[in-house]
Amino acid sequence: MDLNLVQVIAIYAIPVVLAITLHEAAHGYVALRLGDTTAFAAGRVSLNPLRHIDPIGTVALPLALLAIGKLFGGGGILFGWAKPVPVNFANLRDPKRGMFWVAAAGPLSNLAMALLWAIVLKTGLSVPQVYFSMPLVLMGAAGIFVNVIFMVLNLLPLPPLDGGRILVSVLPHKLGSAVTRIERYGFVILIVLLFTGALGFVLRPLIVAMMAFFGFILSVPLGELFRLAQLR
Repeated sequence: MDLNLVQVIAIYAIPVVLAITLHEAAHGYVALRLGDTTAFAAGRVSLNPLRHIDPIGTVALPLALLAIGKLFGGGGILFGWAKPVPVNFANLRDPKRGMFWVAAAGPLSNLAMALLWAIVLKTGLSVPQVYFSMPLVLMGAAGIFVNVIFMVLNLLPLPPLDGGRILVSVLPHKLGSAVTRIERYGFVILIVLLFTGALGFVLRPLIVAMMAFFGFILSVPLGELFRLAQLR
């Protein structure tokens, strides 16, 4: 599949922006429903991507990783972030239980989006003679891939990722407080894991398992689904 970088960006732009920004909006929405209005007051309970985009994390870094993958034929971890949604867990009606659901809302939104992109891909496969069928297939596969990566990445039990928040919410208070203290170093740890390849080593089996699940429900072989998602 001979696509230039502009075509690659065109296929991935919508899935990446939606995956990151709706993930953040989901945190704010669930926090609002559970009693904290901080995100709502900051205008972050919104489907407007401009309210969530971080110029580096949402645009520059994912595009750079896409470009590197295109140039070197790789299919590594697509990494990015949006502006964090402010949540005051102390305002939640049940702070510990509420933390769990606020944190889980992000990965669950990515799972929901992956399922919607699966419908897009299936639609493209069902109308193979139409000129827009291949773009639908490619964007659907890219949407599944992006959301699977973000879901699995965010479930990593490392604060400030959602998995770290979930871990804190289910641990006894003393252990949870100890995990929380890691948060100040969490982002640095994550970047080191990314650029040393350790992050891919840890997450790749989980990503493959989730992609296999989507391949099964779509009746698309795993290798073919990866080929489509990575535009090969």
